[in-house]
Amino acid sequence: MRAAVDHLPEVVPGAMVVGAAFLGGGEKLTGVDLLAAALGVPVVAGDGPDAALAEGLRRFAPELVVDLSDEPVLDSRHRLRLAARALAAGVPYRGADFLLTPPPRPRLATKPSVAVIGTGKRTGKTAVSASLARLLAARGTPPVVVAMGRGGPPEPELVDPAAFDLSPAGLLSLAASGRHAASDHLEDALVAGVATVGTRRCGGGLAGAPFDSTFAAGVALGNKRPEGLLILEGSGTAIPPAAADATICVVPATADPELVTGYLGSYRVLLSDLIVVTMAEQTPTGGTSETGLALLEKSVRGLAPGARVVHTVFRPSPLESIAGRRVFFVTTAPASARGLLVGHLEREHGCTIVGTSHHLARRPELAADLERAVGADVVLVELKAAAVDCVARFALDRGIGVTFCDNQVVTTGGDGLFDELALSTVDLAVARYNS
Repeated sequence: MRAAVDHLPEVVPGAMVVGAAFLGGGEKLTGVDLLAAALGVPVVAGDGPDAALAEGLRRFAPELVVDLSDEPVLDSRHRLRLAARALAAGVPYRGADFLLTPPPRPRLATKPSVAVIGTGKRTGKTAVSASLARLLAARGTPPVVVAMGRGGPPEPELVDPAAFDLSPAGLLSLAASGRHAASDHLEDALVAGVATVGTRRCGGGLAGAPFDSTFAAGVALGNKRPEGLLILEGSGTAIPPAAADATICVVPATADPELVTGYLGSYRVLLSDLIVVTMAEQTPTGGTSETGLALLEKSVRGLAPGARVVHTVFRPSPLESIAGRRVFFVTTAPASARGLLVGHLEREHGCTIVGTSHHLARRPELAADLERAVGADVVLVELKAAAVDCVARFALDRGIGVTFCDNQVVTTGGDGLFDELALSTVDLAVARYNS
């Protein structure tokens, strides 16, 4: 190890070792003091590798972390978790045959900003973002949402719901022009009723950086708006390539804790001030598992003890009254949630559900399901995936009404109510921006 330290300037020209973090593996050592004497630099330790690296980052404020560890002290999962901790601190992480650099997140916003990111696709990120936008609008401080997606417009597009035709017919006309008429920014504008900017991205790195995007230009467009806050919405596992003053991370209860808090997945959690666990009544098998949710929460809190955690579920909320109507409901929610969702719609909205499809993101199956909607008065559908070019077209061609629905965030547990925690995260962002 001393030889490697001595040779480091040959590998990284100009490098100067300012300290070391002892990760474990003491069969060849009699103590940390001996290691410090042998290396000739200060050495820190901690209650495990995570804590040791965190203390090293805090104490030494390095410009680069060089990994001299090996099996069996660290396996690939834990090694990448350490890399994620360095990246979250803005420090590159280098090993014998790899170099990981922090995803570029330059300061682009000229007003306070909150990022809403997720651990994957179909986590409920757009629903959480739209709910936050509605909460802000209700208290008199509407935001501008800047969203990105693989189906976003070629150039950044501002959508003002007061002037943009977001009706089923209007969106179908947009789809006919070759556009993805269920893009996230259109959903945000429709269900939250706030100005949104749509941008395009392609690809996503292990730590969430998009390979290519128009997001910077989208933020510039949002900066010109009179609203005093930006919501920067991620896409899948991709993180908005712009600095945010606070971050909300959306994690489905069905997620594998090992992927959420291990490997480079932990980078997203380490960036976050609020963790929103969605679909808290579901497990991968469709049942209820407090044990699975408890394990996920324990993993998240162990990795980021300063972050707050809230458990939530989604409940469909039609944007128009469907009382007394015969309704065919189309959603991206899994079939295991059918009973919950149908019961909620019939009980809370006074309708009769005559059929459902859980294949909104699977076009062949969706087309077959829609044939059972002919007896309905109205099709109720989320503005996602094939909602416009398949569902709306089918319904309008047959004289069936189309109503879009939102997914309301309902708190089921955690550190408080979603509404209060989300708004306090915004207040935190404003305070950081002004400090």
